[in-house]
Amino acid sequence: MNTTVRTRYAPSPTGFQHIGGIRTALFCYLFTKKMGGKMVLRIEDTDRSRYVEGAEQYIIDALTWCGMEVDEGVHIGGEYGPYRQSDRKTLYQKNVQKLLDSGHAYYAFDTPEELQALREELEQSKAASRQYGVSTRMRMKNSLTLSVAETQALLDANTPYVVRIKIAEDEIVTIHDIVHGAVQVDSNLLDDKILMKGDGMPTYHLANVVDDHYMKITHVIRGDEWLPSTPLHAVLYKAFGWQDTMPKFAHLPLILKPTGKGKLSKRAADKLGFSVFPLAWQHPTTDESSSGFAEDGFLPEAFINVLAFLGWNPGSEQEIFSMEELVEKFSLDRIQKAGAKFNFDKAKWFNEQHLRAKTDAELAKLVQGIAPEKYADVDAEMLEKAVVMMKDRMTFAKDFWETALYFFEKPAVYDAKVVRKKWKAERIPLFAILRNRLEMLEDFSAAEIEKTVKEFIEETKLGFGNVLQVFRVMMAGTMAGPDIFEMAAILGQAEVVDRMNVAAKKMDEMNGI
Repeated sequence: MNTTVRTRYAPSPTGFQHIGGIRTALFCYLFTKKMGGKMVLRIEDTDRSRYVEGAEQYIIDALTWCGMEVDEGVHIGGEYGPYRQSDRKTLYQKNVQKLLDSGHAYYAFDTPEELQALREELEQSKAASRQYGVSTRMRMKNSLTLSVAETQALLDANTPYVVRIKIAEDEIVTIHDIVHGAVQVDSNLLDDKILMKGDGMPTYHLANVVDDHYMKITHVIRGDEWLPSTPLHAVLYKAFGWQDTMPKFAHLPLILKPTGKGKLSKRAADKLGFSVFPLAWQHPTTDESSSGFAEDGFLPEAFINVLAFLGWNPGSEQEIFSMEELVEKFSLDRIQKAGAKFNFDKAKWFNEQHLRAKTDAELAKLVQGIAPEKYADVDAEMLEKAVVMMKDRMTFAKDFWETALYFFEKPAVYDAKVVRKKWKAERIPLFAILRNRLEMLEDFSAAEIEKTVKEFIEETKLGFGNVLQVFRVMMAGTMAGPDIFEMAAILGQAEVVDRMNVAAKKMDEMNGI
């Protein structure tokens, strides 16, 4: 028996990865690394009618951005490949034939019209089980109701068919889920699910079980929506004779809207003004698109910190974790059963904390990397000083360029309310005195600037509000911003004096002086 933990993340390239899928990948990754195992990326692309060009690469790019490097997969290979299900068709056909030969599966030739008639009949009769299963299969057209000769004749005539599993009667199917505990289902209520479609491609149920077996997967970690299908998968493992190597299951709770009412969807998130995708995407054949957490300014380490708390808790008060710390603390037994509410404001808080945890040099480099072209070559030392001052005012690195351009260019506009109330004709000569004193300073440090300004206020009796508000608006155009004396020191003596001159003239014009 394989003793090495092996997990798989197995998304379908039928769309772009919702954070629910990436959360599943993260929990697989954390558990696998914690146990010293191997994580596989498998692309489940058997539903070719819903395949979206570019979705597979998006999955790989999203995992890479999050810092999750898998051990085997469609893009890197491995000894259990191929890792794309459409490349494993022969393996599925061989194994479905085993089930046919052993009597655990059968050919079904029912037409769409016949299946619809059955559904309507079951609906009208209010049958306990409204499925194609134990109570209905013998009324339909399949290899259980037809003779061997009749069945073969239909196959020889290329009559459309599917292969269905034959669920045993009167059995209790039990699975043991790490999150939900024992789950029991009466086999008479299970559907004879399709295992292989008419085009020779397997359904999710067959391909999933076959691949997990041949790839030696030990733990299946996936979303709650697959819990109802797990008894069927247990039946398949038994039918193949693989029950002793069936993986352990852990089904993760749904990610809910912020209200807690209903699953978080793209539509719901759009209404609330945030994304549910790690990276931005554009559908290749439609106008549909979406932004992503990355493009919206989230750090990858903050994003995975957010996801980790959607259905799991560390059992302590600690909230801020690096990937390494998450690996160390993670355990499947601390995953909750109830759905996890997504709180976008809390997600932004996580980003703030990870942003502030960076060194000054790291943060400056990050801000420099997203600078508008106009500011690509600003002085690195000045940038770092400015970034440090704005650090506690930033939720995202991009906030710097949206709120702190006054570090690199003179204000284009000035706070009209401050100018109207504080810029008086009789005070203009006094501000000229302050400007001259600042221009004469030999030590243009924040401490000396503060000392000079405060002495000026004391001498003129103008009051702190009348002087400091005007001085700030002269420097930044706005009342918002960091410590004005530190800011002035970063701007430098010549720039401060020049800004005071330019601002005085424009303020005169604004007040008609």
